[in-house]
Amino acid sequence: MLGTICMKKADGFTKLLPSIMVFVFYALALACLVMVLKKMGEVSIVYAIWASAGTALIAVIGMIWFKEPVTPLKIASIFLIVLGILGLELS
Repeated sequence: MLGTICMKKADGFTKLLPSIMVFVFYALALACLVMVLKKMGEVSIVYAIWASAGTALIAVIGMIWFKEPVTPLKIASIFLIVLGILGLELS
């Protein structure tokens, strides 16, 4: 999530510090994913939750922090992502 925010701030990798932070945060995120995967074991569940939760959070952050448009379709789509994550957790 932080890597994606830095990607927006890096402005096409034209700004040095945010560009470096993209790689740092993505490396940390992947390291955390590996540790969670070691504990939980099911790659299909772990990766799906990781990717879905990140997508939903980035969408919300984009609307709040970057003042992206908030539409009923976006809100409904985020809600469906969250339902999907809950469904995976319960499976």
